[in-house]
Amino acid sequence: MILRKSMLNRYLFTVFFSGILLAGYAQQEERRDERPATIDSIDVVRDYRPILADAVKIRRSPDMTNKREYQPKLTYNVLDKKLDITTGTKQLTIQEMPFTRMEDLTNNYVKIGAGNFGTLLGEAYFSTDQFVDTRIGGYVKHLNQKGSLEEQTFSQQQIGVFGRRIFDQITLNGELGFNRYATHFYGVVNDTLGMNMNPNPARQAFNDIYFTGELTSNFEENDPDAISYSLKADAYAYSNAFQAKENSVALGGYVNKRINAFNIGANISGDFTTVEDASYRLGNNIARLNPYIRFQGTNYNITLGANFVAEFGDSSRTNIFPSAEIDFALVPQFAHLFGGINGDVNKTSLRELSKENPWLSEDISIRNSLDRMHVFGGIKGNAGATFGYKVQAFYKRIESMPFYMNSPYSPYAFDVIYESGEDASTIVGLEGEVNVRVSETVSLGGKVNFNEFDLQNEEEAWFLPKMRIAANTRINISDKVYVDGELLFQGQTYGRVYDYPVDPMSPTMPTSRKVTIPTFVDISAGAEYRATKQIGVYIRLNNMLGTAYERYLFYPRLGLNVIGGVNFSF
Repeated sequence: MILRKSMLNRYLFTVFFSGILLAGYAQQEERRDERPATIDSIDVVRDYRPILADAVKIRRSPDMTNKREYQPKLTYNVLDKKLDITTGTKQLTIQEMPFTRMEDLTNNYVKIGAGNFGTLLGEAYFSTDQFVDTRIGGYVKHLNQKGSLEEQTFSQQQIGVFGRRIFDQITLNGELGFNRYATHFYGVVNDTLGMNMNPNPARQAFNDIYFTGELTSNFEENDPDAISYSLKADAYAYSNAFQAKENSVALGGYVNKRINAFNIGANISGDFTTVEDASYRLGNNIARLNPYIRFQGTNYNITLGANFVAEFGDSSRTNIFPSAEIDFALVPQFAHLFGGINGDVNKTSLRELSKENPWLSEDISIRNSLDRMHVFGGIKGNAGATFGYKVQAFYKRIESMPFYMNSPYSPYAFDVIYESGEDASTIVGLEGEVNVRVSETVSLGGKVNFNEFDLQNEEEAWFLPKMRIAANTRINISDKVYVDGELLFQGQTYGRVYDYPVDPMSPTMPTSRKVTIPTFVDISAGAEYRATKQIGVYIRLNNMLGTAYERYLFYPRLGLNVIGGVNFSF
């Protein structure tokens, strides 16, 4: 009996299990498509979802940083080319393709060169990026030239170290450097008898020790309510051969809080500057507070705020300016309409004035100018990484606009004068900029500025052009040959010259008259041949038209000058 019951139980279990299998098979048969299978038909049962085991997952995010951004922008202050005019146009930033390393890149290079006019050039750049989150380096530069006029000499040296460290929450940047620029007052000025009034050109030299550092919070993309902030410090000690000194310490920062589609924040800064010359000592300090609220949507960005600016030191003044901007995507990614209104105090510093015009007199006057109203608007956009543009019109009302004027006592040197009057002077302007990448090997860029001045006191905006055009191009002819070119066009400007009495002991003051400084065009070009991955040969031609044009009266530029040499990367 026991054996029979055991066998019966086994038969029942087998029958039950077989029934389940048949039912499952029947369900599969019901779901099967009745179409005949062909070689090009595919039945998709579910989406493909690749799954990696934990053992093969990469736990470190890839480093997509473009390493080129760590290299500081190193520029030459070559007088034959440089034309510094404050126009308000900012560098147009276009969307770039993600940087891809096609070959092993080098972090270090040495460059040497020589040319006519006694030109000697030396440059070296060193850096290390052995660590993903750390970058440190340094650079040294030397350039000197000598023209055909008496003491028409130029010399520039730069040395600096820099570093960056990226932490989980913040990023630290810093740079410490020294710049030196030397020249002479080589301007030739003759009196009514044709005698040179500047027989022994005085020497001028500028020394600039500077430091800049910044702490910035890292962007939190996944946190809609993140707080971003930044702290920055700038300091410099500046001096010239006349024993004039300018020391400055500037501290600033911002904080921004995201709340859904809103941003609430503030910018705050303090600039503490002391200027000393032979006959005076001046404290020129500026404090700013700029609270704002920003409304940000998919196709618009509106910022509303105010700018509180207080000047204190030897003189005190407080101003409140409006601060409002709007950016609307007319065609997202292709065309944005923008506009705004603001105002600010523009610091006048010995450092910036002498960089623009190194032939300044002693005891120059220092006075800040005010943008009482700055209204601007235009259109900008880009098309991927190949085309970017910006067109902007603006209107400014400025108090105490600075100009350079030849000194009546030393006409080969320049004083700084300021536009004055009961009402502010106005500037109406139009600015345009375009960057085009024609192909992987050809890129073009250009900027144009038109300004119309309405002054209250001065007859002209001395040495400021109404029109200026700049263009550049770069062509990669092959993997080994690169060509680039630059064009600079400036419309006519105006200055004042003085007619001196024949008798130098005469108490009669010299009389002045307006003169026109002609339009000029400066074309430069360069080429480089990469003989190997480490060694390259280059040549550079500046002022190819060979015209000794004048940016400032009595100071002609060098003619055609050629620089050639080699560079070595490692």
